[in-house]
Amino acid sequence: MPPRSGSIPGPPCQDEVDTLDFKQFLGVLRRRWLSVVALMAVGVGIASLLSFVVLTPKYESRSTVFLSVDVRDTTDAITALYFAQTRATAYADLASSDELSKRVIDALDLDMTSAQLSAEISAEVVEQTSLIRLTVVDKSARRAQTINNVLTDQFTSYIAELETPGGATSGETPQITAQITDKASYSPKAVSPRTTLYMVVAGLIGLLLGIALALVRELLDRTIRTAEHVSEFTEAPVLASVGFDTDMRNAPLLTDLGGFAARTEAFRLLRTNLQFIDLDNQPRCLVITSAVPGEGKTMTATNLAVALAQTGRNTLIIDADLRRPRVASTLGLDPAVGLTTALIGRTEIHDAIQVHEPSGLHVLASGAKPPNPTEILQSRITQDLIERLRASYDIVIIDAPPLLPVADTSVLATLCDGVILVVRHAATTRDQVSEAVNRLTQVGGRLYGVVVNMVAKRAIGSYYYYYYEETAPERGGKSSRSSSSSGKRAASR
Repeated sequence: MPPRSGSIPGPPCQDEVDTLDFKQFLGVLRRRWLSVVALMAVGVGIASLLSFVVLTPKYESRSTVFLSVDVRDTTDAITALYFAQTRATAYADLASSDELSKRVIDALDLDMTSAQLSAEISAEVVEQTSLIRLTVVDKSARRAQTINNVLTDQFTSYIAELETPGGATSGETPQITAQITDKASYSPKAVSPRTTLYMVVAGLIGLLLGIALALVRELLDRTIRTAEHVSEFTEAPVLASVGFDTDMRNAPLLTDLGGFAARTEAFRLLRTNLQFIDLDNQPRCLVITSAVPGEGKTMTATNLAVALAQTGRNTLIIDADLRRPRVASTLGLDPAVGLTTALIGRTEIHDAIQVHEPSGLHVLASGAKPPNPTEILQSRITQDLIERLRASYDIVIIDAPPLLPVADTSVLATLCDGVILVVRHAATTRDQVSEAVNRLTQVGGRLYGVVVNMVAKRAIGSYYYYYYEETAPERGGKSSRSSSSSGKRAASR
């Protein structure tokens, strides 16, 4: 039996575990990149909306006032400087006071309250100096400059009043003098909103939220996405992964494809791996089924049978899905005559078997739909018929109904050598696979392996599969071949 895809021999060391975890993290991001990009785009979009639509642009005007000390009666200049710096801190707090705001409003006849103007004014002391920097922020650059000009004048006058109350002076106390060193500036460039910063921060927040959402979705996702997910429920190997093909409806069969098409290589790999399932007892009769409908088990059974027939082996495919038969229609044959008509004796078995000319595959269609499929399949006459056909052909492939909805496949599993379970990538849940495996185990059926169907190309590497892909022919009749590698090369073509 071939080694299980994705298995790691021996217990991994800590470094290997850490590396594997990091690779799994990158794999999650690769699979969920749309969520990450979407949340980043949402974050940047919200920041852009706030910056360009919601928030009003604000403009800034700055001016500087210098506080000096009259030291004619003071011998210690350092003490005088310290005194000026201390006063500067106190006066900076007065720059946004209600009293000063009222004076500015009266001087400019502004249509706003003192509290509103105070919110637009700020003052700070330049470190290690007695300089006070006044800043006015307003939605108009010109008005911000005008307000700052009046504010600076009123501020220096206000300091003079506080320093000489009633016009009296004292020779014992150093005298503070306020002088304007930098008049109110004018800048046509808005200082708020900071669009670039907002967009960068919002993008980073969106990135983190996107990664968090991707990890949460991965933890909550119970679908089959990697070979490790399959190995949680069975020791049977992943025999092949069949990539998703948008041209499946137009070209469902291998005979419709080129020799180097991705699907062709996938079924060649499956055909080759079947040779190593049991070297002592090569399988002569295989049941192809799935856990639930819609996994692609009929297409898998049909193309596997075609791939076997193309090697020259005498191959028969039986459509035992008596509820929703599709093998004959897929191969372009008559579905009316087949298994059920042969069982009831309406036709001989050799007359019921048709041949698919492009591949040489022998086909036993389902025939008329019976009212009791399970009872028919578990009858003695059906068992005898399968034994006869098994002895007449090199290999018999049976397309069976899904395991979970009906009991038909559980009956067929006891009549054949083994079962191949088809699961659909990112659709079949792990619970469904677990239940399907349990049902096979309960009836003593042997699960040979799993085929993962409809795998996205970016996820092919999760199943260690390598194939050549043939591109569309060029106008001159030539065709170009491109190869993509994500693991182990298909052993046979």
